[in-house]
Amino acid sequence: MTIRCTVESAFFIAWSCLEQSGELGPPDESANIILDAIEAQLRTGERRQLMLANKAIDAYRAHAAQRRFSEDREARFG
Repeated sequence: MTIRCTVESAFFIAWSCLEQSGELGPPDESANIILDAIEAQLRTGERRQLMLANKAIDAYRAHAAQRRFSEDREARFG
């Protein structure tokens, strides 16, 4: 399987999971976060689709949690 197919499959898995759970935010931002996470893993040599997808999901959730934390803090302290 080519790297392109691997990336496409991992992206689709991550996107579908986050979409079904209702966690996806704005499409452009969400796609960039997922793709950045996949790309970072590819640089370390990871090629397993499910591992790429799962780590991208974790990265997306961590980013979303950080964003919520920042928004909550900003709302409290102005």
